[in-house]
Amino acid sequence: MPDGGVWLVDPLTLPDLGVLAPVFADGGRTLVLHAGDNDLVHLKRRYGLAFGSVFDSAIAGRFLGLRALGLDVLLETFLGVSLPPSRQKDDWSHRPLSAAQLVYAAADVQHLFALKARLVDELGQIGRLAWVEEECAALAAQPAPERPVDPVPWLGVKGARELPARGMAVLRALWTLREDLARAADRPPFKILNEDTLLRIAQGLPRDAATLGAIAGVTPRVLGRWGSAILDAVERALALPDAELPVLPRPRRPTISGATSRRIEKLRRWRAAATERIGLEPGVVLPNRLITAIAEAAPRTLEELARIDGVRRWRVETLGPELLAAMTGP
Repeated sequence: MPDGGVWLVDPLTLPDLGVLAPVFADGGRTLVLHAGDNDLVHLKRRYGLAFGSVFDSAIAGRFLGLRALGLDVLLETFLGVSLPPSRQKDDWSHRPLSAAQLVYAAADVQHLFALKARLVDELGQIGRLAWVEEECAALAAQPAPERPVDPVPWLGVKGARELPARGMAVLRALWTLREDLARAADRPPFKILNEDTLLRIAQGLPRDAATLGAIAGVTPRVLGRWGSAILDAVERALALPDAELPVLPRPRRPTISGATSRRIEKLRRWRAAATERIGLEPGVVLPNRLITAIAEAAPRTLEELARIDGVRRWRVETLGPELLAAMTGP
C-alpha cells in the first residue's frame, strides 16, 4: 500500500486467485513490483489473470543505467533502506510461516511505492520515463507463452552429454523416476534428488545399496525411502537393448542469408557505439533478438521499423534514424 502498510495473501489457502482479477485488471491501479516478469507469466498462465497497469522497478533501474539491479541495492541506493536477512532458501510451503518469514515477505514489498516515486523522478530528469512506461505496458500486455514440452529434459543436466549411451539411459530412467516420486509426494523434484546426484548415479551405475549409498548426495534418508526404486531404474536402463539407448539429437542451425548476416554485424557494431554513448546495457539498447528480427526484415523507413514486433516506439523515435543508417552504411 502507498502508506507502507502490507497485506499478505496466502495462495496456498485459496482455491485460486481469481478474486484478485478485478484489482489487477484495473488500469486505474498500478501494480508495483520488482523483476516481476516471471511472476506475471506464472499468474497469467496458471490463473488467467490480466494486468492493466504495471511498474517494474528493475526495468526502471535498467533504464537509469544501473549495473546492480537487486531490490536490496535499489532500496539502499535510493531510500537508504536495508532489507532483513534473506529467506529465499526457506521451505515456503511449510505452514505456519515463521515470524522471520513474515517480516521478510512484508519487507520485500513494503517500500516499493516509495522506491517507485524516486525512480520516476530520476527517469523524468533524464527524459526516459516514457521509455520505461512503454516497456512496463508491454510487460503487462505480453501474453504468457505456453510452457514448452522438452522431449529430452534430462539432457539439460550438466554433464549429461558427456555420458556414454548406457549412462544416458540410466540418467533418463532416473529423471523419469524422480518426476514420478516428486508428483506422488507433491514436492519439487530437486527436493527428491538434485541434478548433480542424478549425474553421479548415472556415472557410477550402482548395482547394490552399499554402492548407491556411497555416492555423494544419496543420504541415508534418500537410500531408505527411494533406494530400491533408484536401483530398479538403474537395472532397467542397463538391461535395455542397444537399439533403445538414447541418441543425442543433432541441433538444427537456422539458415541466415549472407545479406542478413552482414546487416546483423552492422547493427552489432552500431549497438557497441550507441551503448557507450547512451550509457545503457547492450540488451537494453537493442537485444540480440531484435537485432536478428530487424536484420531479417531490413526496414527502409521508420514506419517499417515500427511494425517489427518488440521494437517499441521509444526506439523508433530516439534511435530509429541511426538504426536505418547503420544497416545501409559501410
